[in-house]
Amino acid sequence: MIQYPKNNDVLNTVNRGNPAESGLCTLCRADCKGKCETWMSTLKGRKMLYPRDFGTVTAGSSNTNHIGVSYNNLRIQGYNYGAHGIESNNADDCIFPNVSVETSFGKNVITKSRAPIMTGALGSTFIAAKYWESFAVGAAIVGFPIVIGENVVGVDKNSVIENGRIKVAPELDRRIDVYLRYFDGYGAIIVQMNVEDTRNGVAEYIIDKYGDKAIIELKWGQGAKDIGGEIQVTSLEYATFLKNRGYIVDPDPTKPEVQAAFNNGAIKSFARHSRLGYTNRDSYLEVQKDFADSVAYLRQLGFKRITLKTGSYGMEALAMAIKFATDAKLDLLTIDGSGGGTGMSPWNMMETWGVPSINLHSKAYEYASILAAKGEDVVDLAFAGGIAREDQIFKALALGAPFTKLICMGRALMIPGFLGANIEGALYPDRREKLNGNWDALPPSVTENATATPEELFAGYFDVEKKLGKDEMKNIPLGAIGVWTLSDKLVAGLQQLMAGARRFTISDISRGDLFAANRETARETGIRYLTEVGDETAKKILDL
Repeated sequence: MIQYPKNNDVLNTVNRGNPAESGLCTLCRADCKGKCETWMSTLKGRKMLYPRDFGTVTAGSSNTNHIGVSYNNLRIQGYNYGAHGIESNNADDCIFPNVSVETSFGKNVITKSRAPIMTGALGSTFIAAKYWESFAVGAAIVGFPIVIGENVVGVDKNSVIENGRIKVAPELDRRIDVYLRYFDGYGAIIVQMNVEDTRNGVAEYIIDKYGDKAIIELKWGQGAKDIGGEIQVTSLEYATFLKNRGYIVDPDPTKPEVQAAFNNGAIKSFARHSRLGYTNRDSYLEVQKDFADSVAYLRQLGFKRITLKTGSYGMEALAMAIKFATDAKLDLLTIDGSGGGTGMSPWNMMETWGVPSINLHSKAYEYASILAAKGEDVVDLAFAGGIAREDQIFKALALGAPFTKLICMGRALMIPGFLGANIEGALYPDRREKLNGNWDALPPSVTENATATPEELFAGYFDVEKKLGKDEMKNIPLGAIGVWTLSDKLVAGLQQLMAGARRFTISDISRGDLFAANRETARETGIRYLTEVGDETAKKILDL
């Protein structure tokens, strides 16, 4: 296994735990006091694009050892002439702030996004519920899609399900309503369904109450696991409630021996699991028909926008997802590779199952190209799985170009919610419990001034104030300002990379804007080795 460094002296960042390729710790804690790059970017924004202590330092790259196949071993092209995707080729116009990072996806109904990012599915894990307001308001004011994950209704004690159909769903309503309050035409609220959600009538409930304000998403899987979703509960009563709701609960809370073990402290928690899909199907042809029928039913209900999320299964399932989604004219297919995150998955399963993101994404491009060569209108793609930084966003967009429209980011876009709640709870103790803040005081990693204000701490504060107005600032959580600030850093960094590649719109990014840093990565991705790219032209130049 490749070991990534825990600290970066140039950016003055450090990981609390073991870092993954994304730069995030493998275990990201809501109470973390810093300070990985994403955590610091939540406060400092685009300042984190540059080395610290300007004027007293010089900096040199340490990223020269390229071992194995990974996104780290794709490098980004730069060019010394030309400009693509901008009307003027004047040097005063061809500047990185003029790069457009807006994107869109969809077939009959186009959904716009101000940045080529979206959240992962934030479902029934309690951390998603605790910090939802920060996540949703942040996504809405920036203008990118956010996904409500599976099982939100099923685990809600206050939801009412009668005769197999939802009648009342307060937590689902809360999540949708919070986002829609600040939605301004960019982004989307996407509601995901698994087996239990389908049985409970989530789609019917959504269409009746929200109509075309929400997108419905079918779920085949995710990169973190190849079984259904899980949460952990510490109450025997709640575990029994979930068992009675029809979920798999492990160990079984209705067994006397399990109850005895819990009451004596030997068992302290229960895992709630969802079911596997398509267990009654034996071939991809049967799945194809079942999937087409499901999409047809959703369209009959009135859904104009439908998406699909699939995980890091093998090549057969990948081809099925791309082909079936294309045939059904879905609006987006999210392909989540191994290396992505989760709120709760069996750890060794997450470490050992599935196809790593770069391999899966490379084959997704190949399969999409096969369909396109046949004249098919290929479904728009989103790539997911261990992506957190602006360079990784560029690489994933380029690797899947022209089919990839968005990059799905899970844990990275959650960190601002944690940090914002912790800061707000420390500054305003009366809000701490409601916000699920974890700090009694601001740590030195945030500020040396214990009486610091949000205006001092968040680089993006006044940008948000300009958008919403001074009076509205008191109604939004600081975590939403953190989402804005992090997003601004990602956007600025992406603009710089795109300008260096002379690409001034997302649609101008291509696979030719990458080269492989080792031949193994070149072989697996189809991206040419770095000294081979442009070599033919270089030799022609030498003959001039």
